[in-house]
Amino acid sequence: MAGGGKGVALITGASSGIGAVYADRLAKRGHDLLLVARDEARLKALAEKIGSESGVAVETLKADLNDAGDLAKVEARLRSDGAITMLVNNAGVAAVTPLIQSDVGQLDAMVRLNVLAATRLAAAAASAFAARKAGAIVNIASVVALAPEMLNGVYGASKAYVLALTQSMHHELSPEGVRVQAVLPGATATEIWERAGHSLEALPAEIVMPAGAMVDAALVGLDLGEVVTIPSLPDAGQWEALEAARKALGPNLSRREPAARYLAAPAAAA
Repeated sequence: MAGGGKGVALITGASSGIGAVYADRLAKRGHDLLLVARDEARLKALAEKIGSESGVAVETLKADLNDAGDLAKVEARLRSDGAITMLVNNAGVAAVTPLIQSDVGQLDAMVRLNVLAATRLAAAAASAFAARKAGAIVNIASVVALAPEMLNGVYGASKAYVLALTQSMHHELSPEGVRVQAVLPGATATEIWERAGHSLEALPAEIVMPAGAMVDAALVGLDLGEVVTIPSLPDAGQWEALEAARKALGPNLSRREPAARYLAAPAAAA
């Protein structure tokens, strides 16, 4: 693949929603594309549209990332294809029902996609990019990573995992010349809500961001060098204060003695 001049961006979950918008925007920025998703017909239609409009090279790769063989195929491509310069780790599903009302089988599939598949692809890209001292990994998380009381707790936990993974990867990979970014969208107008069994129209309009605006903001955050981008957050200082408070805990998170409040008082004499 060649033609865009900025290398190939591999985008998972690319057939619709946030992934499809990333495909459009990155093509306009000069990236060739490798679009990955389960829906081959939608992938090919998107590839034809973007290719004709932008002139970049667009390849599609049909893959179900919850299938071990398909996941291994995408991992192998990330490790072996030196033209790939960016991974947009976007594929994922959501859940909105409380834990005790949820189908545990569906939760298992969600964890395998949101956590396991995302980790394996991030690891494959990280290894390849670090060897070349260049590249960018964008992990799509969610604001529920910071708000576990919202929606389904397993979904929130899966996105908290993506946030923690990204922060750790930044610490590990920035000396190697690899950029890593976590994007934490709020409610975004995509099909993920209907797939989770919750109507998008049932949400207050003032909290729902169009997918195009969300991706445009996330790309500005990438340009600014942000490790964590929260497109809807008006005051970046709030995130910075949260991070500062978290880091301030560091020296006291592992000590030889328990904190004083956990030292039991002597038992009273009988």
